[in-house]
Order: sequence, then C-alpha cells, then structure tokens
Amino acid sequence: MEGGAYGAGKAGGAFDPYTLVRQPHTILRFVSWVFSIVVFGSIVNEGYLNSNSKGEEFCIYNRNPNACSYGVTVGVLAFLTCLFYLALDVYFPQISSVKDRKKAVLSDIGISAFWAFLWFVGFCFLANQWQVSKPEDNPLNEGTDAARAAITFSFFSIFTWDYMDPSQDSSMPYAPYVEPSVGPDPTGMGTYQQPANTFDAEPQGYQSQGY
Repeated sequence: MEGGAYGAGKAGGAFDPYTLVRQPHTILRFVSWVFSIVVFGSIVNEGYLNSNSKGEEFCIYNRNPNACSYGVTVGVLAFLTCLFYLALDVYFPQISSVKDRKKAVLSDIGISAFWAFLWFVGFCFLANQWQVSKPEDNPLNEGTDAARAAITFSFFSIFTWDYMDPSQDSSMPYAPYVEPSVGPDPTGMGTYQQPANTFDAEPQGYQSQGY
C-alpha cells in the first residue's frame, strides 16, 4: 500500500524541467529566493551610513548593528536554503525509498515554518528600529529606499515561506499518501474483492435428467 506514498510510485522517471517550473511550490521557492536577495542586498549596499563627526559606519536602523546583522544573516541563509531545496526538487523524482521521501517532505515543511517565523521576527525588528530612528542621524535621507525595501520584502517573505508547504499542494510529485477511509468510495471505483472459488463448491448430489 505504500507504493504510492510520497510519490514513490513515480520514482525513476525522467526529469521534466517544464513540469517542475510550473509547480506552485517551485514558484514560491524561487520568489522567496529573489526576496532574500533583495533583503540582504539592500542592507549590505545601503544599510550602513558614515558618521560625519566620527567617520565611522553605523546601521541605518537606529544605529543598531544587530538590526543590520540580523537582516543580512537571515537573508543570506534563506538564499542558500532556497538553493538547497530547489536542488532537492530536481533530485526528488530519483529517490525511490519511501522513508527518504518522507524525510525530505517533512524537513521541507519544518524548514518552511521555521523561516516564516524568522522572517516575521525580522520584519518586526527592522520595522521597529526604523520607526525609532532619529532624523538627525541621516539628514540627507541616504539609503531610505533600501531600508524600506528590506522591511517590505521581509514582510512578503513571511507569506511565501508560510505557503511553501508541499502537503498543501496535491499536484506535487511528492504529495503525502492519504490512507483511504472506510466508507463509501467517493471515486466510485469500489473495493477489490476476491472472487469466490467455484471449484470449492461441494456437489449437492447427483441429479438425473429425464430424457
């Protein structure tokens, strides 16, 4: 019965890139990958300003280096995680073991929930520090667009990672196998029953036929 679990029955098939890129799960993963680039790229390029008085760099988010460090760290790690699971999506059809497929799916679900939480924390952290930033620290408004972009795409990343759950997408090749419930068959296919063995029937005595 586990032959079709997590798509194991389709293992060993030829890789079809057209089918892969059409999967909603793959599209969300690619979008999350782009969002992560925007977040850490914005902070790295324009998230640090130079102090006019001391000549030192400081974080644009309320001079809090932890805010910039968190945004860059989460963005880079999310970028690498997306690449890893994109590679797993490509390799997944070649996995024939049901246990290995189950581990891959469960790890994908757990990682997606974990990153959605990290992006939620990052969005709240960056938005709070940006709100309490002092105007005199940046009188020329340098890097403000980049700072807002990092906050905005951190917010969007919450939802792209939250909906990146393979168990919610029945079109995925590794959608979990659902045990059929006892009751009427909704597909109308019915259940298989072994036909009665006609050879086991005992003869009910000899019956003569009249001519």
